This record gives sequence, structure tokens and C-alpha cells, in this order.
Amino acid sequence: MTNLRSTHPHFVRCLIPNESKTPGLMENFLVIHQLRCNGVLEGIRICRKGFPSRILYGDFKQRYKVLNASVIPEGKFIDNKKASEKLLGSIDVDHTQYKFGHTKVFFKAGLLGTLEEMRNEKLASLVTMIQALCRGYVMRKEFVKMMERRESIYSIQYNIRSFMNVKHWPWMKLYFKIKPLLKSAETEKEMAAMKENYEKMKEDLTKALAKKKELEEKMVSLIQEKNDLQLQVTAESENLSDAEERCEGLNKSKIQLEAKLKETNERLEDEEEINAELTAKKRKLEDECSELKKDIDDLELTLAKVEKEKHATENKVKNLTEEMASQDESIAKLTKEKKALQEAHQQTLDDLQAEEDKVNTLTKAKTKLEQQVDDLEGSLEQEKKLRMDLERVKRKLEGDLKLAQESIMDLENDKQQSDEKIKKKDFEISQLLSKIEDEQSLGAQLQKKIKELQARVEELEEEIEAERAARAKVEKQRADLSRELEEISERLEEAGGATAAQIEMNKKREAEFQKLRRDLEESTLQHEATAAALRKKQADSVAELGEQIDNLQRVKQKLEKEKSEYKMEIDDLTSNMEAVAKAKGNLEKMCRTLEDQLSEIKTKSDENVRQLNDMNAQRSRLQTENGEFSRQLDEKEALVSQLTRGKQAYTQKIEELKRHIEEEVKAKNALAHAVQSARHDCDLLREQYEEEQEAKAELQRGMSKANSEVAQWRTKYETDAIQCTEELEEAKKKLAQRLQDAEESIEAVNSKCASLEKTKQRLQGEVEDLMIDVERANSLAANLDKKQRNFDKVLAEWKHKYEESQAELEGAQKEARSLSTELFKMKNSYEEALDHLETPKRENKNLQQEISDLTEQLGETGKSIHELEKAKKTVESEKSEIQTALEEAEGTLEHEESKILRVQLELNQVKSEIDRKLVEKDEEMEQIKRNSQRVIDSMQSTLDSEVRSRNDALRVKKKMEGDLNEMEIQLSHANRQAAEAQKQLRNVQGQLKDAQLHLDEAVRGQEDMKEQVAMVERRNNLMQAEIEELRAALEQTERGRKVAEQELVDASERVGLLHSQNTSLINTKKKLEADLVQVQGEVDDAVQEARNAEEKAKKAITDAAMMAEELKKEQDTSAHLERMKKNLEVTVKDRQHRLDEAESLAMKGGKKQLQKLESRVRELEAEVEAEQRRGADAVKGVRKYERRAKELTYQTEEDKKNVTRLQDLVDKLQLKVKAYKRQAEEAEEQANTHLSRYRKVQHELEEAQERSDIAESQVNKLRAKSRDAGKSKDEE
Repeated sequence: MTNLRSTHPHFVRCLIPNESKTPGLMENFLVIHQLRCNGVLEGIRICRKGFPSRILYGDFKQRYKVLNASVIPEGKFIDNKKASEKLLGSIDVDHTQYKFGHTKVFFKAGLLGTLEEMRNEKLASLVTMIQALCRGYVMRKEFVKMMERRESIYSIQYNIRSFMNVKHWPWMKLYFKIKPLLKSAETEKEMAAMKENYEKMKEDLTKALAKKKELEEKMVSLIQEKNDLQLQVTAESENLSDAEERCEGLNKSKIQLEAKLKETNERLEDEEEINAELTAKKRKLEDECSELKKDIDDLELTLAKVEKEKHATENKVKNLTEEMASQDESIAKLTKEKKALQEAHQQTLDDLQAEEDKVNTLTKAKTKLEQQVDDLEGSLEQEKKLRMDLERVKRKLEGDLKLAQESIMDLENDKQQSDEKIKKKDFEISQLLSKIEDEQSLGAQLQKKIKELQARVEELEEEIEAERAARAKVEKQRADLSRELEEISERLEEAGGATAAQIEMNKKREAEFQKLRRDLEESTLQHEATAAALRKKQADSVAELGEQIDNLQRVKQKLEKEKSEYKMEIDDLTSNMEAVAKAKGNLEKMCRTLEDQLSEIKTKSDENVRQLNDMNAQRSRLQTENGEFSRQLDEKEALVSQLTRGKQAYTQKIEELKRHIEEEVKAKNALAHAVQSARHDCDLLREQYEEEQEAKAELQRGMSKANSEVAQWRTKYETDAIQCTEELEEAKKKLAQRLQDAEESIEAVNSKCASLEKTKQRLQGEVEDLMIDVERANSLAANLDKKQRNFDKVLAEWKHKYEESQAELEGAQKEARSLSTELFKMKNSYEEALDHLETPKRENKNLQQEISDLTEQLGETGKSIHELEKAKKTVESEKSEIQTALEEAEGTLEHEESKILRVQLELNQVKSEIDRKLVEKDEEMEQIKRNSQRVIDSMQSTLDSEVRSRNDALRVKKKMEGDLNEMEIQLSHANRQAAEAQKQLRNVQGQLKDAQLHLDEAVRGQEDMKEQVAMVERRNNLMQAEIEELRAALEQTERGRKVAEQELVDASERVGLLHSQNTSLINTKKKLEADLVQVQGEVDDAVQEARNAEEKAKKAITDAAMMAEELKKEQDTSAHLERMKKNLEVTVKDRQHRLDEAESLAMKGGKKQLQKLESRVRELEAEVEAEQRRGADAVKGVRKYERRAKELTYQTEEDKKNVTRLQDLVDKLQLKVKAYKRQAEEAEEQANTHLSRYRKVQHELEEAQERSDIAESQVNKLRAKSRDAGKSKDEE
């Protein structure tokens, strides 16, 4: 079996095809019989009844999604299992033929084949449909091209026929000769070039509109994807938090198990050392008393049995620790089991002889002492390791927090960018709407003057060029802004992650910065100067933070050095304790007197129990107050939900209005396309009309020439009538024929003119219909504008209400700050009371349990006060939206102040009682001092060593206080920088997003409260475990009564230290108040600067208004010049007609009139060109002013964004300073706890040494007895 398990066998079944052993022959019955006997057929049947085909959910979804793609919506994240369930449920298949597992779909035999056939059929249908659509699309394109070719062929044939008919006419030949001399050909070429440019511009415009639509669709899809991603991020963050909590629990259990393993290993090593020492002592005893060897052997056997039992118990302890990871009750059980084993050990030793009893007691005492020392050292190391692990976990959590905050920052930046893009698109849409209105007004003018369309086309082309240039500039500036945003975001990430509250403040400030877009060059210069100053300050703050980090690292190194020094001092103390152990024999006499005093202390403990009951009553009151606050929180949450509903309703209205606007824009675009096509048709008709007029003029010229020839022939006939009668008759006939031809051609031209006039009238009717449609669209647009204005008014009213509520919020915040200062004072007084309560705790260890409970309860009340402060802040932030809620908050604040006064009175009463008890204790201790003066002299050496260690601890504490002062100075610097940044950003806050922000803050506050409650519960559990340990230690404290005087001295020294700490805290408070005064002065300066900036902004707005008026004047002048230009063109055309008539009369008028007319035409052309140049200059000036205004607005926006980024940096630095302060406070708390534990360990060591001294004295007695026995035997 081992060989089979180590390999991968494949079983092969050999079948006989026939019994005659002939090749190529297969007996079917024989083969089937063999297969049936081997169980192959049965196996196949079983497989077919089961689910032989298995596919992963992801592969199944990817392969068979084609069967019903509508079941799985695109753009949404759906689990593969759910998707496959929906897909199979929607397909027409036997649903009993498949089952769903954890990671795979299980199919019965045959179902997978049917699914494959269905998939192939679906794919074939889809492919054929795509092919048909492609073929149809290609053929439709080809059909359109064929139709265009047919029309072009017809037009070409028609033109060639007409040209071939007219080519040999004499007036056509004359036209070919005159045409190169005219300037109309050049104008026609220019017109053709202009038309080509117009068509190109038209195509570009259509492409731009199509791109715009595509971008809008992409933007909508991106917003949907962003929302989906946000949902995924929230779900993943929740999963991550759960996983992190599980990891933390596992890490804690792992750390505890490792610590316990180390403890057991250390105990094993210590026991081995103890065994070695016992063997050495045994050898000495064998040398001294040979008779007791047998007894010692028995003792060794019993010790071995006890050690085996001990190993068994230790194995049990390991199993229990593995089963119960984070429960401290197992430690108490193990201690009880140890005590039981020790008692069994004592019973076995009592069965031995009377002489061995003393030796057994000696060994027991020594083992107990050594085990206690080892346990204490192990507990010390375990606590150090736990502290290190907690610090690591804390760092990990901080890193994860930073990563989560950075991801939130990126998402919100993307959201802001998308919002900015939407606003830009709205701005462009409004510009396009204004342009469409201008074009509609031009269309109304085109109804009256169709000939002025050419000039308007040129103006539109110039406007399109300006729009392109402006759009290119906007895109360049947007790219530059995005680059700057990315660079500054990288800097911000290097400086540290920001909280969600800071991001929300940035949003507010960016929203209000949009009001200051019309600031000009003066405001931009000031903003640049302030931005440079803020950059310098930010660099300084970064440098200061680096220095703070270096200082903290130095402090860490100092603490490690002090740790090693403490270890050395512990070793010295152990050596000193050996010397002190000898003096403890004298202290046994003092135990009797201390027992009498113990009874008196018990009576005092009863009084402390009463005080505890009073504190419990206070705790219940505070809990009731907490319930009231939670009820108020629920009310505020209901109000917030109502506001969110209102906000959603307004957003729906805004979206409906946007949809109406988009529909109107589409209708306007369609009308604009129709107008452009009508203009194009009008241009073609006008060209045909001009050609027909030219042909008519040429016919008139031919008539005039014919008349002149007739006149000449008449003169000749009169002179040579007799000679050329026959020739004249022939000429007459020819002229008559020519006249008939001319009349026919004139009739044809007149018919063409009539048809052209009919087409012209028809086109005019179409243009009028289009103008009616345009007017309807304009009326709809006006209605929409009215709706938009009404909505803007409603928004302005809400803004006004919001500003009022914001002012009230600032007042409430000031009141909250004053209340927080009063609460801080109350906390200081409360801490002083706690310090006074610690002194009677040290006077007597019997009261330690109850006093620790008191301090824990008081600490919990302090935490609850802190939590109430947080709840109060969140409630006040929510109350700022509604005035009625503010009045209720003021009532609750007054109620809290009355409660605080009650607490102050109760604390004063507690203080007075504690002082009275202290006086009594001092009197009692004076009596104890008189009795124990002799003992103090003997213990002076130990006290000196302890004084040295305390002095070292004081030095460390002073260093920590100096570091704290430095951190506070740095914090004040950071606060100043923040105040300077807030000077410029005080008036920049969000308008419509505040309700959402307050909601987010309330939710976060609730989450923080939940986390704090969980932390408090954990701490409570830890404190309960410590209470149980202290109860176990209380049994041993009866032996340590002798050290009460020493603890009194320690308590008095601690009171002095606390007094010095109090004075230092008062000094720091004064410093902070002075810094507050300075900050208020800086705030006033900032307000003054903001007012100056507002005045400058007003000046800039007035300048912009002046510029706008100048722009309007220039536009009016340009319009006037264009009208003049059009009138001049009309006059030029009239003069051209006159010129044509003058050419017909050239035979009569002569060359002088022609020269005059040509000079007049040249003068008019020069005037027209001058007017055109003036109009172009005016248009260029207008464009320059517009570009200048746009550049100024973009510069102001960039300055505002820079200021907001600097404010973000300042807020992040403030948060880091606060975090460092918290870490310093936690380090101080941990140091205090370690000091208290160290003292406990020291007291237990002293007790162990006392026991060891007793055991040594007993050993000496046994040795003396053994020597006496040996001497008596020698004498016998």
C-alpha cells in the first residue's frame, strides 16, 4: 500500500477479442460479457447517472454567455455563480440535468453537447446577421454613389449639349474674347475657393458635433463605471476590514501562543538548572552525612515523579492555550493547578521522616521563589513583546488607512475633473445657443436680402475660426492644468495622506472659487505672491516635520538605551535584594504591630466602598445623559435623510431640464442644417440667374449691333440705292433671318427667366416655412430660459438660507470651543483628583483592588465625556442647517453645563474627603515611623538604589516633556501656517454639496463612535483580566505589609512629581493661550486682506464691464461697416449694369465716357476695399479683447486651484502633528503602566527573598541537627 500511495497507478483491463486467437476478428458477445464482468459497463452507467461534466463558473459564463446575453447586464459587477445560475435558468433546458457546486457547474451526460449545439447555432445566426448587415450597408453606400454619378452624368450631358449648341454663335465668340478682359472670372475663382473653404468648414463642424456627442456618451458611461467602481470599493473595503480584524485576532493568538511556548521553555531550562543545583547539594550532603543517602535517593525519586507530573501539566497547559487563545482565565486555572500540585508535593514530602521535612520545605520555598521570578521575568518580556506587536499593528493600520485615503482622494479628484468637464461642456453649449440665436437673427435678415448671404457666410467662417482658436487654447490650458494637478497630487502624496474632511473642504472652496472668475491682472499678481509664500511655508513645514521625525527617532534610541540601563539596574537590584534578605528576619517582629494596623485599614476600606457606590451612581447618571444624546442624534439623522430626499428631487428636476435643453439643441441643429442647405440652393439659383442675365445682356448687345448694322445699310442704300438694290435686298433677307433668330433666342431666355422666377418663389416659400420653424424653436428656447431663471432664483434663495445657517454654525462652533476649554479644565481637575486617590491605594495593598476599580470607572466616565464631546460636535454640525435645531442644541448645552457644575461639586467633595483621609493617614504613619525608625536605617541602602532609578526615570520624563514642548511649538507653527492659508480661503466654501458633506461627516462620526465603543469594550476586558490577576496577587500581599512605609515614601514622591507635571501643563496652557491670541490677530489681518481682494475683484468686474461695452461698440461699428459694404456692393452691381449698357452705347458715346466710367468703378472698388479693411481691423480688435478676457479668467482659476492645494497640504500637516501628539501621550501612558508593573514585580521579588531566607535558616538548622547526629554516632 505504501508503494501504491507513493506512485500514480493507471489500471488497464485486458480483453480477449476472440477465443480462436485469430487477428481482425471481434466477437461482440464475448467482449460485452468481459466488460460486464469487469464492471466497466456498470461504471459507465454510474457515471452517466452522476455528473461527469464539470466547468468552472467563470469559464461557463465566458463561453455560454452568447446564449442569452441580456440576462447578464453589461457595466455591472455580478458574481460568476449568480451569472451562471441566471443564464441556465433563462435557457430552455431540462433543469434537472445540472447542479451548482461551490466553484463549478455539474452537468449530466449529454447536456453539455446540447449546450454546445445551441451555442454553435447562436453563433451561426449572429455571424449571418452581421454579414447581412455589412452587405446591406456596403450596397446602400454603393447605391448612393451610383445615384450621385447618374445625376452628375445628366448635368454634364446637359451642359455639353447646351455648350455645343451655343459654341458657334457669334455673340458666344465675342463673349469668349471679352471674358479674359473682365474681372468676373477672378471673382468667380475666389467665390469657388470660398465655397470650398465653406464646405470644408461645414464638414469640420459636423465632425466636431459628432465628436461632442461621442464624448458626452462616453462621459455618461464613465460616470456609471465610476459609480460601480465606488460600490465595489466600498464592498472590498468592508471585506478588507473584516479580513484585517480576523488577521489581528489570529496574530494576537499567535503571539500569545509563542509567548507561552517561550515561558514553558524557560521554565524547563530553569528546572534543569534547579536539578543541577540539587544534585550538587546532594553530593555535599552525602559527604557530610552518609547515613541520609537512602533518604535523599527517595527524595530524588519523588522529585522525578513530581517533574513528570509537572511536564504532564505543562502539556495540558499548552493544549489549553491552543484551544483558548485570547482568554486570560486559563492563566488562573493553571495557577490553581500548580498550587494543587505543590500541595500534593508537600503531602508526599510530609510522609517522609521528620528530619527530611525541613529539607523539603527548603526546596519547595526555593523552587517557588525561582518560579515566581521566572514568571515575573516572562510576564515582563511578554508585555514588551505585546507592546512591540501592538506598535507594529498600529503602523500597519496607519499604512492601510493612508492607502485607503489616497484611493478615496484619487476617486474624488476624478469626480471633480468630471464635474469640471461637465461645467465646461455646459458653458460651450450656452455659447453655441447664443451663436444659434445670432444665426437665427441673420436668417430673418436673409429673408429680406438674399444677396447679402455671401458676406454673412464670410462672417460665419471667421467666427468658426475664432471658435477653433479659442477651443484649441482652452484644450491647451486644460492639458496644462491637468499636468499641474498631477504634479501637485504627487507632492501631496509624498507629504502625507489627507482625510475625507479636508477633501470636502477643498470641494467647498473650489465651488466658491468659481465666483471669482472675473478677476483681472491685479488679483492674479496678488494670488501668485500668496501662492509663493504658501509654497515657502509648506517647504518649511515639511522640513520641520522631517526634524520632528528625526527627533522621534532619537527619542526611540534613547529609550532603547534606557531599557538596557534598566536591565542592568534590575540585575543590580537582584544583587541588592540578596543583601536585603538578611535584614528581613528582623522585620518579622514588625508583622505583629502591622496586623493591628491592618484591622484599622479595613475599616477605612469600608469607607472607600461607600465612595465607590457614589461613583457608580454618577456613572449611571452619565449613562442616562448619553442615552439622551443618542436620541438627539437619531432625530438629526432623520432630518438629514429628509434633506437628502429634497436634494435628490432637485437633482431630478435639473436632469429633466438638461434633457429638454438637449432636445432643443438637437432641433436647432436640424434647423441650422436645413437653413444651410436652403442657402446652398439659393446660391446655386442665384448663379443660374446671373448667368441668364448675362446671356440676356449679350443678346441685347447683339440686337443693338444688328440695329446699328441696319442703320449703316440704310445710309448705304440711300447713297448707293441705284447701284446696290439687289445687294440690299439680299442683306435685308439676311438681317430678317438674324432678327428672327434673335427673337427666338430672346423668347427662350424669357421662358428660362420665368422658370427661374418660379423656382425662386418656391424657394422663398420654403425659406419662410423654415423661418417659422426657427421662430417656434426660439419661443421654446425662451420658455426654457424662463424656467432656468426661475430655477436659478430658487437656488439663490437656498444659497441665502445656507449662508445664514453657516453664520449660525460659526457662532455655535465658538460656543463649543469655549465649552471644550471648560471641559479640558474639568479633566485636569479630575486627573488631579485621581492622583490624590492613588496615594491611599499605595498606603495599603488590601485597598488596591477597590481603588483600581474606582480609577477604571472614573477613566470610563472620562472616555464617555470625550465621546459625548464628539457626539456634541457632530450634532452641532448637523444643527447648523436648521435654525430650530440650534435652539434645541443650546438648551442641551445649558443642561450639560449644569451637570458639569454638579460633577465639579462632587469632585470637590471627593477632594475634601481624600484630604481628610490623607491627614489621618499621615498621623498614623507618623506613629508607624516612630516604631520603625530602626528598620529604615537598615533599608537605607536599598532606598538609595531605588532613588537613583527614580531619578533616572524623572530624567527620561523630563526629556519626553521637552520633546513634547518642541512638538507643541511645531504645532503652533503649523497652526499659524494653517491660519495664513485660511485667510485667503475663508470666503471659499461649497454651496450645494454641504448637505452631502454633513451627511458623510455624521456617518463617519457614527463609525468612529462604534470603533471607540469596541476599543472601550476591549480595554474593559483587558482591565477585567488584570483585576483577576490583582485578586490573585492580593493573597500574596499579606506578606508584604512590611514594605508599606517604603510605598508611602514612593507615594509622596509621586505626588511631588504630579505637582511638577501640573505646573508644567499650566505653563503650556498659558503658552497656547498666547498663541491663540496671535492666531486671532493673524485671522483679523487675513479678513482685512480678503476685503482688499474683494474690492480689487469689484474693480476688475467694473473694468470687465467697460471692456464689454467697448466690445459692443466695436461690434456695432463693425455691423455698420458691413452694412456700408453691402450697400457699396449693391451700388457696384448697379454700376456694372450701367457699364454693360454703356458698352452697348459705346459706338455712340465714344471712348471718353468709357474712361470716366472705368475710373469711377476703380474709385468705388478702392472705397470698398478700404471699408473691408476697416471691418477686418474692427473684428480683429474684438477678438483680441475676447482672448484677453478669457486668458484673465483662466489665470484666476489657476490661482484659486493653487491656493486650495496649499490649504490641503496645511491640513495634512496639522493631522500629522496631532497623530504625533497622540503617539507621545500613548507612550507616556505605557511608560506609567510599565513602572507600576515593575514595582509590583519588585515587591514580589522581595517576598520571594523573604521566603528564601526562611528556607535557608531551616536548612542551616537541619545541617546543625545532622552534624549533632553524626557526632553522637562517632562518640558511640
